[in-house]
Amino acid sequence: MGSFIRAAHLLELPRASVSAAIQELETDLGARLLHRTTRRVQLTADGAQLLERVRQLLTDADDIQQLFQTHQRQVSGRLNVDVPSRIARRLIAPALPGFKRSHPRLQLALGSTDRSIDLVQEGVDCVVRIGNLLDSSLVARTIGHIALINCGAPDYFQKHGTPQEPGELMQGHLSVGYASSSNGRELPWDYLYRGERREMAVPSSVIVNNAETYIACCLSGMGLIQIPRFDVQHLLDSGQLVEVMPDFRAASMPVSLLYSHRRQRSRRLNAFIEWFEALMKPHLEVTESAS
Repeated sequence: MGSFIRAAHLLELPRASVSAAIQELETDLGARLLHRTTRRVQLTADGAQLLERVRQLLTDADDIQQLFQTHQRQVSGRLNVDVPSRIARRLIAPALPGFKRSHPRLQLALGSTDRSIDLVQEGVDCVVRIGNLLDSSLVARTIGHIALINCGAPDYFQKHGTPQEPGELMQGHLSVGYASSSNGRELPWDYLYRGERREMAVPSSVIVNNAETYIACCLSGMGLIQIPRFDVQHLLDSGQLVEVMPDFRAASMPVSLLYSHRRQRSRRLNAFIEWFEALMKPHLEVTESAS
């Protein structure tokens, strides 16, 4: 939580009790676990190492305890997950009532970001990411691929015409630029041609770094976008957006779940993974390698 006060509030304990418990733990271990400043509390290297080892012990203890409880078949406790904002809004939030009916004793803490996060530092059990992954020590479970399409608003096509192939994009067309979350640079327009990935720098009048803004700018006629189909299917159905150049789509993007390496996943995490995979299945493509 980055703060003794916030941690105490979450645990429903006095701040002094939390502080005393940490001091006692540091004394017993003979190691400093937290850097304390007036603004923030952060894990030391020893603290991060301890936390990573202890998480599995606590998960195992919780699972053992549930074996002997009356509601032993019910998953309980708190699960912290982080997912892209559009998946949170378009898919997960509408389906949460069903998830809660299946697991009424499970509390889901749902974060929605597109940036890379440190699972240990931020106390997150699992993250969902779309796109190619960087090498990491995390366990990556790819559940499938989602289709990307090219689309624009009817007002845009009335003004600029409807492109039939990528070469026409350099003849008076505009895109809505999207800035990379890693370096802030505008991502190129890309597409597959005879199985090969090709890139081009389509002129843009605006550059954004958020999926909601990306779609909103497209709806206002600012330019064309490349977007996962599930993100805008309702806008395609209503005619607010129109797909173009279906034969020149970008390569499908993998959808992956990432979590810390553990001998055995917790029952909470297993419940979420099983539910999320079923939730995503209607929106996934069958890849060539899987067909």
